[in-house]
Amino acid sequence: MLRKRCLTPAGPPLILLVCHVITALDVPLDPKILEGLQQPPTLTHQSPKDYIVDPRENIVIQCEAKGKPTPSFSWTRNGTHFDIEKDARVTMKPNSGTLVIDITGGKVENYEGVYQCTVRNEHGTAVSNNIIIRQSRSPLWSKERVDPILIQEGNSLILECRPPAGLPPPIIFWMDNYFQRLTQSERVSQGLNGDLYFSNVKTEDTRNDYICYARFNHTQTIQQKQPISVKVLSMDAINETIAAFLNDTEFYSDSPAGERRPTFMIPKGQTSNKLVLRGHVLKLECIAEGLPTPEIQWRKESGELPSKRTFHENFQKTLKIIDVTEADAGLYRCVAKNSLGSIHHIINVTIMASPYWITEPKNLVLAPKETGVLICRANGIPDPSITWLMNGIPIENSPKDLSRKVDRDSIIFSDVQTGSSAVYQCNVSNEFGYLLANAFLNVLAEPPRILTPANQMYQVITNSRALLDCASFGSPIPKINWFKDDQTSILDGDPYVIHDNGTLEIHVAQKDNNGKYTCIAMNDLGKAENRVQLEVKDPTRIIKQPEYRVVQFAGKVIFECKVKHDPTFTPTIMWLKNNEELPDNERFIVGEDSLTIGEVTEIDEGTYTCIANTSLDKDSASVELTVYAATPTPAIIYDRPDPSTDLELTDERERSIHLTWTPGFDHNSIIEKYIVEYEDGLHEPGVWHYLTEVPGTKSNAHLELSPHVLYSFRVVSMNEVGRSQPSSPSRQYQTAPAAPDENPSKVEGAGNEPDNLVITWETLTGIQSNGPGLQYKVHWKQKDVDDDWTSVTVANVSKYIVSGTQTFVPYEIKVQALNDLGIAPEPSTVVGYSGEDLPMAAPGNVRVRVENSTLAEVHWEPVSLKSVRGHQKGYKIYYWKEGSVFKQSRRHVEKKILTFSGDKTHGKLPGLDPFSLYKLNVRVFNGKGEGPPSPDEQFETPEGVPSAPAFLKILNPMLDFLTLEWGAPSHHNGLLTGYTLKYQPINSTHELGPLVKIIIPANETNWTLKNLNYSTRYKFYLHAQTSKGPGNIITEEAVTIMDEARINRPAVDADKGYSEPSLATFPPMHTLRPTFHKVRPVGPVFGNINTTASEDFANISWEYWGPDMSFYIEYMVEDSKEDWKKEFVNGTQSFFVIKGLMPGTTYKVRVVAKGHSDHPVQSTEEVFKTDPAMASRQVDIATQGWFIGLMCAIALLILVLLIFCFVKRNKGGKYPVKEKEDAHPDPEIQPMKDDDGTFGEYRSLESDTEDHKPLKGSRTPSNRTVKKEDSDDSLVDYGDGGDGQFNEDGSFIGQYSGKKEKETAEGNESSEAPSPVNAMNSFV
Repeated sequence: MLRKRCLTPAGPPLILLVCHVITALDVPLDPKILEGLQQPPTLTHQSPKDYIVDPRENIVIQCEAKGKPTPSFSWTRNGTHFDIEKDARVTMKPNSGTLVIDITGGKVENYEGVYQCTVRNEHGTAVSNNIIIRQSRSPLWSKERVDPILIQEGNSLILECRPPAGLPPPIIFWMDNYFQRLTQSERVSQGLNGDLYFSNVKTEDTRNDYICYARFNHTQTIQQKQPISVKVLSMDAINETIAAFLNDTEFYSDSPAGERRPTFMIPKGQTSNKLVLRGHVLKLECIAEGLPTPEIQWRKESGELPSKRTFHENFQKTLKIIDVTEADAGLYRCVAKNSLGSIHHIINVTIMASPYWITEPKNLVLAPKETGVLICRANGIPDPSITWLMNGIPIENSPKDLSRKVDRDSIIFSDVQTGSSAVYQCNVSNEFGYLLANAFLNVLAEPPRILTPANQMYQVITNSRALLDCASFGSPIPKINWFKDDQTSILDGDPYVIHDNGTLEIHVAQKDNNGKYTCIAMNDLGKAENRVQLEVKDPTRIIKQPEYRVVQFAGKVIFECKVKHDPTFTPTIMWLKNNEELPDNERFIVGEDSLTIGEVTEIDEGTYTCIANTSLDKDSASVELTVYAATPTPAIIYDRPDPSTDLELTDERERSIHLTWTPGFDHNSIIEKYIVEYEDGLHEPGVWHYLTEVPGTKSNAHLELSPHVLYSFRVVSMNEVGRSQPSSPSRQYQTAPAAPDENPSKVEGAGNEPDNLVITWETLTGIQSNGPGLQYKVHWKQKDVDDDWTSVTVANVSKYIVSGTQTFVPYEIKVQALNDLGIAPEPSTVVGYSGEDLPMAAPGNVRVRVENSTLAEVHWEPVSLKSVRGHQKGYKIYYWKEGSVFKQSRRHVEKKILTFSGDKTHGKLPGLDPFSLYKLNVRVFNGKGEGPPSPDEQFETPEGVPSAPAFLKILNPMLDFLTLEWGAPSHHNGLLTGYTLKYQPINSTHELGPLVKIIIPANETNWTLKNLNYSTRYKFYLHAQTSKGPGNIITEEAVTIMDEARINRPAVDADKGYSEPSLATFPPMHTLRPTFHKVRPVGPVFGNINTTASEDFANISWEYWGPDMSFYIEYMVEDSKEDWKKEFVNGTQSFFVIKGLMPGTTYKVRVVAKGHSDHPVQSTEEVFKTDPAMASRQVDIATQGWFIGLMCAIALLILVLLIFCFVKRNKGGKYPVKEKEDAHPDPEIQPMKDDDGTFGEYRSLESDTEDHKPLKGSRTPSNRTVKKEDSDDSLVDYGDGGDGQFNEDGSFIGQYSGKKEKETAEGNESSEAPSPVNAMNSFV
């Protein structure tokens, strides 16, 4: 048996066999497989020959190689040794020859030149291409004066661009001042030289912003030419405007431009020449002027244009041929024509070629005394010359070697010896370029090694193919022999085939193939053996298939599915409905070999599939279920068709055949279609596949076939009821094998380690293989690198791993199918990436901008894409709270993470705690993981508003005072500056009275309110505040008590304050409402506006978000024509009382915020109506028994006093007090002012204190409570001094005080409801 001598991969893991075929041999340096194997150096990666560098980035010149021992690297520059130790800017990467030149603060020009890398170890020397380093350049446009252009309508025009010469040349495009590309057409287009051509101009072409731009991609810069102004004049406008333009414009044409034949604007003349290199892109251009606008046509004089490589661009003005070959040389004619005539131009295209490979030299691995050949064949126009070097030295100058013979494009090695290893270079060159290839000769002597795992178990299904692996390595290449059980004869010939890679194949495995197999690898240096075991299993088959069922609604159906399988397997039975899982319903019961459906409904109709699975194979069967409603009367019976019969094959061809059949009975339902199925007896025996379908009116079908398939056909009929049973199979028909028609799909490349590239694909099915010996040829090369494709042929697997790659670099990948009869068409190329590694760099210049007390924005500079070393997924911000601004936390710090996808360079951190100290860092992450963190950045959040007080309690509510107690906020969010307490009474109809506000120091947690009304419900609002403003509010309600038994007892001790009440306090009502957090709009803006109206006043409150501003209230009677009335609000309070309103009137009101320079912001208008005037709602004390008794006692006392005075007067003459009383009546004995039952106008506590100051000389305590003994009628209280004095006649010495009269009058105006004690005072 002939066996090739080569390194052939045999599937994963990567196995290589040394052999004698003179092909590309690559011995992998895998220490687990080939430990100790020596190899000369091999270049794995190098920079392109013409390397244009960006002056803003460091220069990186690639030179990577492998070999054993590990090779060393050196460089030459401009032909002389480049000593990198003497240049501090130049470093060489560890374990690599790649140079990194740091140009920070330096000049790139100093490092321009020709570089070459040399790689050495003790077995030879490899050299790289000459790498020319040049700096990319994007020069500015030369300064020029661009004069306006005045041109007559219909003439032709060329706007010249003349871009600066850059390296590489720039991309040219025309735009206007608004950076919009100028519209191009058959009439107006841009030439290959960048100029803008007008075949004829129109008045619509008039504009002053024709701008030519040059984009230099390497430096990512765009240069702009001065704008060109063009004015197109019609003949009617010329006479009016030409005088204004003669002095400073260039004027084209002095006569009307009429219709004319085409003439070429470019190229000039009747003929021209064009030279292009093989493999490059040929672009030919013809632009013509004329009126009407000419059309352009192209043709080749001496042949047809290549249809798949030819493209027409720029409105047919440019002919483009890609991937030029020698056949594209010749004469090309472009023709321009319009309705007045035509013109043509001939372009003579010459094809030259830089050298290209016919046979590139490949690494050669030989055993001692073997023979081999290195072949270096290339072509080019003109013919290239070939030069050989050994270890970088011309071969004629290298040591003589009798085993080596140079024959032009070949080196023949014969009877090689150990120590003859070397690296040979083949240099092929002509005037258009060169090729340099390194190929080593490696002389190895290695005994055989078996690389397949020992005692491996293989299991296959009867009648399928069995492949037993025996991967080996050795030099000379081992000879592989197979033995079965204890037999001594070599297995070779039917049914056994030994492949080149040592694999033993059994085409159709049977039970008698069970047993142990021994693989022996042998060469001159020894032998190795390995044993494996083969078990041939019975196939899994469904022997009792489920049958079609038509079931009545609410009936029951049972589908059977009995399976026969190998006794060593336990199959898994699974049922599907319409190729999906069964419904999760107790009506579906899956048994061991059946499916039962109870109480069927219409939704149970469908296709049910039974699938029997084992670890090696599976079988399936499907059936239809039809559900019908019960009919009261007999009806026509409809059923599925009977199977078709008499299948016959005719018109047999390589790729097609004709099938005819006889239809079965349709059972009263017309057959709608026939489905043709096929079985592949070679690849999937027993499995039927859909092939095609034909209408029910036909009983034949023309079938398209695939190569290398053993076909059997059957027909399934289908009507409205369902599918028939399949027909009996036709006779078998086998098509001839052929090369594959298609390549694998879903080709992808993605490394799973930083130094590899995993290439995967979806393998072809048996029917797609088109023939025996299906394999795949995997091609790859690094993208955007001037390198040749590397390829390897693998068995029928779906993965190949390329090792030793750089981290995360793009690769172009192709996978091509081939079999014993040939290869598939050229596959498409996909781009994949080698494996990712963790990012190397951290984001820089991290900055934090605190926006408010709970939000901060973080900015950072992105890392370079090179340092990401993978697909950049985004950035992560790690942040954590160290503690408050004044106190750091000692507890465990919980770090939070925010992820920002993509290439964002900023992000916001929400939900921060106010008045806190935070730290953060930023990390970039890719598919592999996160990079290093940036240095920790510290920031502080400013103060915020506090949370609501922890609690609010009402203690000891008494007749006219109570005490409030609260807990400090759980979150201060800053330094507390105090508390604000607001309260207001609530009357019996739940209307709110005037609001009183008190500011309380921050260190207080309780407060006593005095001078309250008795038997009155109050609502209290309390919030803490910091310098940033008030926090959330907590509310409570409580009622002051009314205890008649306590009216006549002292409630207050003059020296000790309030005494503890002897009765239980009235239980307070807790109305703590939850705090709602809502997203506040960007201010200034108003929120809810609340109005509460009484008879003659209204309480207005509002919500406001925004900067501090002054507020005022505007109100007016609804539907009136009067202007808005304006009331200014004191300070920044969010409430106001409008007084002096008319009862029973509807008003409109709005709140206005006004800053120093901002426009006023108005709230929405609210409408409210004041209450109608009504009688007092206070309790009429005149009906109280205690009050009547008191009034009678006072009247009696006055009567006694009057009698006493009358007697005294009669005895002592005129009594002066009576005259004074007549002249100055006491206001306190005037009839009581009826209270209207409404709340008085709003007053602060300070004004209340002033209104209720005691009379001079009075003993009324400061809390406005009158003791019982103080209520006795004492005339002393009417004097100015503390001790009233009487004359001997009983008259006052002092006079009434004017101040007393004033204070008494003010006291009567109080809106406070009168208490019984006050009533007594008013009658004294």
